[in-house]
Amino acid sequence: MVSILVRKSKIAGSVRCPSSKSYSHRAIAIASLAERQSTITNALLARDTLATLASCRALGAEIKHEGTTVQVKGRHTFEPPENVINAENSGTTIRIMTAMSGLVRTGYTVLTGDESLRKRPMQPILDALAQLGVEAHSTKGNGTPPLIVKGGGIRGGTTVIDGSISSQFISGLLIAGIYADSEIVMRIKGNLVSKPYVSATLATMKHFGVTVDHRSDMLEYQIKNARYCATKFDVPSDFSTAALILAAGALVGEKLEVKGLNFALPQGDSQIVDILKQMGCPIKIDKSKGEVVVQKAEELEGGDFNLNDTPDLLPVVSILALKAKTPVTITGVAHARVKETDRVANIASELTKFGARIKEFQDGLKITAPKPLKNASLKAYNDHRLFMAFTIASMMTEKSVVAGAESVDVSYPAFIQDMKDLGAKISPAPDRE
Repeated sequence: MVSILVRKSKIAGSVRCPSSKSYSHRAIAIASLAERQSTITNALLARDTLATLASCRALGAEIKHEGTTVQVKGRHTFEPPENVINAENSGTTIRIMTAMSGLVRTGYTVLTGDESLRKRPMQPILDALAQLGVEAHSTKGNGTPPLIVKGGGIRGGTTVIDGSISSQFISGLLIAGIYADSEIVMRIKGNLVSKPYVSATLATMKHFGVTVDHRSDMLEYQIKNARYCATKFDVPSDFSTAALILAAGALVGEKLEVKGLNFALPQGDSQIVDILKQMGCPIKIDKSKGEVVVQKAEELEGGDFNLNDTPDLLPVVSILALKAKTPVTITGVAHARVKETDRVANIASELTKFGARIKEFQDGLKITAPKPLKNASLKAYNDHRLFMAFTIASMMTEKSVVAGAESVDVSYPAFIQDMKDLGAKISPAPDRE
């Protein structure tokens, strides 16, 4: 595990936001289901999205990439893969690929991932596929990977799926479901979490020529038989990553400009702009140019934040709370306990090391900032978003150590270099004797 030493820093300047991981996943998967060649530009090619690329290739899509441009020649039925599909650490990958594996003609598809992914829940999509005529099982019998999906196609019909754990199940069924033998009616039970990610799926499908009828409350979808059209898709910038950069500006920035943002396609994490305003951070937005300028506030305002639709903002708002003059309460994030790690518990554990007072409950946290922050030795639990958040928070301390630098290749391989270019004092941590 690679550790870094972070000293008190001030950052300033301009940084271009990386491309969206969510849209890269969706564009690669959908292009793999579109006959003829599609071109995806500005794709994020990091560990998670490379897992999707490799998985689609294993199912039979012809994929080439150079720089950030990906050429995909797809197909809407597949032969059984030659080997196990490895989704690495990516929940999005395994959930979309599980649904797409139902389109394999014959035989079986086996899907697995790393140690963390093999603990994540998959039962809702297994149950939903069963209702659509697809045999799909957990090899351990507990709803977690490895998974086995029997080929033969998706029959269609009506399926009811639990939306309270992850919206990725819904996205997978939407993407693959247009090639079912008959129309699918998908009904959501429970509270649908992370709704904006479903909106992102629908927007990407529409770009490839397919529209899905759904009720305005997004609790029922009519997935009619259709075909994706090969096209060119330009991946927008990633507001999940931008949120972390903007938080760095709010906490230790003199004047930080984030460029390359795209406000046109739906991204729930663009909500960070309103959250920063609510917390009293000086911020200017130019949507036409795709630019946001943020400056450090001496103190931020506390408040209550429901992040049910935007769970990736949990680490971001949590570190912003370290500079708030009144407590910050975060709710609606029970599903963040089944992300790459139990983010609720792990954030509570690590922020306590800074001296913060934390009250943890099932669906969130109440954080009271310390004055001043203590130096800390933090671990990121091999979670890219926690590592980046803890690194940014450590810039407010005299000297802290954060372990887990290798995790950033999941979504933002240039994170440490970009922070250093902006003035962050980051160096390799000295070896402990």
